Amino acid sequence: MPDLSLFQPLCEELGITINELLSGEKLKKEEYLKKLEENMLHTIDYTNSLLKKNNNSLGSVLFFFGLLIVLTAISIFPPDSGWSSIYAILGSMISLIGVSKFTKKYSFFKRIFFHLSYFLCLMILLFILDYVSVIFNQQAPRFSYYKETGDQVILYQAPFYQVYRINYDTKNEYYIIDSKNEYTDDTVPLSPFNRSKSGISNLINYKSSYLGDNSNTSALIDHLPLSEYGFVLEIDSENLSLTIDYQITDWYINENYYLEKSLLYNSVSIFLLVDNVETIHFNFSGVFYSITRTKVETLYPNYDKIKDKKLSEDKFNLYVEEKMNDELFVTLTFRNLFQ
Repeated sequence: MPDLSLFQPLCEELGITINELLSGEKLKKEEYLKKLEENMLHTIDYTNSLLKKNNNSLGSVLFFFGLLIVLTAISIFPPDSGWSSIYAILGSMISLIGVSKFTKKYSFFKRIFFHLSYFLCLMILLFILDYVSVIFNQQAPRFSYYKETGDQVILYQAPFYQVYRINYDTKNEYYIIDSKNEYTDDTVPLSPFNRSKSGISNLINYKSSYLGDNSNTSALIDHLPLSEYGFVLEIDSENLSLTIDYQITDWYINENYYLEKSLLYNSVSIFLLVDNVETIHFNFSGVFYSITRTKVETLYPNYDKIKDKKLSEDKFNLYVEEKMNDELFVTLTFRNLFQ
């Protein structure tokens, strides 16, 4: 098919009409109107076909480009960045425009229904993927509609659930995903340590009856506070003692009584979870602290209630984890046990 602008000069040179050019033959007078109608219909069909092809190509480009923006927004921006959700929604809108190019043949109401359904399904999929990512990657939700920042906690309100980010921007940052709205700012469990790693619900997996179980004991120490700075573990099975050499000085980590809190928490946890250990030595660069089972059992408040017949996770949280937020308790108890 030659360019449309060439039709008239071409016909003038050939001494024919445009109708005859499109027909591909000389026309008799009685055939002229019939062929004119046929050629018009063919031209309209060809034009529609060309427009449809171009429309589908544009729709495909917009559809995939929009999805690419969504994937890029999720992969590049950090979870708690507002740009992540903004670009994801923008990409969804561009993708929707692409989809609209494929639905022009439908009636107005069908197109509206299809567009709303597509956008709604895409949003639901993004929210589900975001929730799965929050659960498995322990991160802030991308599609939160409310954010509140406190001294120790950031609260993210997302559709159908909320997330508490505790000890944010520290080595002990952890998340609590509250899908049942169980907690408030006053009741959410707070710990100076990474609760996901050092909480009793995780530590109890490394409970053992004897000190000689090196791999189990090493895994337990690795999940306790202070392990984030590196350590070397020595086990004396004969004297039933543990020596933990931490690769850091004691004063460097003592902001907000972190050293005292960690040594108290670690001591109680080890004596509760390793049945036959009698003595623990905590060594730092030139400074060491020692503690015995007898001291902990007699001087740590409510130790007997924590291990009444069997270890109680609820009582551990009540008498150990929560107490680490009480600086007066930490100061007095540390003085009784280590000095």
